[in-house]
Amino acid sequence: MLPWIQRRRRLLLFLLALLLIAFAFDRHRAWRENSQDRFILSAASRYGIHPALVKAVVWRESGFDPFAHGSKGELGLMQIMPATAEEWARHEKDTLHFQSAMLDPARNTQAGAWYLRKLCQRYPHTDNPLPYALADYNAGRGNVLKWARGAAATNGAAFVQQIGFPSTRAYVRDVMKRYQRYSESFPPATQARNRS
Repeated sequence: MLPWIQRRRRLLLFLLALLLIAFAFDRHRAWRENSQDRFILSAASRYGIHPALVKAVVWRESGFDPFAHGSKGELGLMQIMPATAEEWARHEKDTLHFQSAMLDPARNTQAGAWYLRKLCQRYPHTDNPLPYALADYNAGRGNVLKWARGAAATNGAAFVQQIGFPSTRAYVRDVMKRYQRYSESFPPATQARNRS
């Protein structure tokens, strides 16, 4: 075989291998992104919150890893803190062993969906409670109250600009953008009809 044919053949094989790797990576990403849907749908339905919002928070908090551990003691898909888990368990009149309960995807998403709904209900006086609730989820109520001054007290867009922690501002923007994206197709039409 001529050397230039061999070089082209190697290049084609290399390109084919790259395409196969990219395809496998994309399939794995899609599988992982949908791997927790049944827990997300169940929790969202139970607590009356949009499943796309729960999924967006799961995406940002844990990357769909039910065994994720945070640096401040948060656990699971929605990175639930011990105090939040205890509050949810009291609300549900449930006993709780934090470590095992929050590493269970069903219970973790229930606690997280319950907490998200609670946070959204904290800000009814705003044009859009979502940025306030997400900032609260990420940085706590005390910080939200510090940032919600002037126009930012009722205007969600102004509030996002006033968030004092760049990481929290990025968190809020990321989750809201992903929520919008997921809202277009999640839950799938067949599951949305079954929930009605």
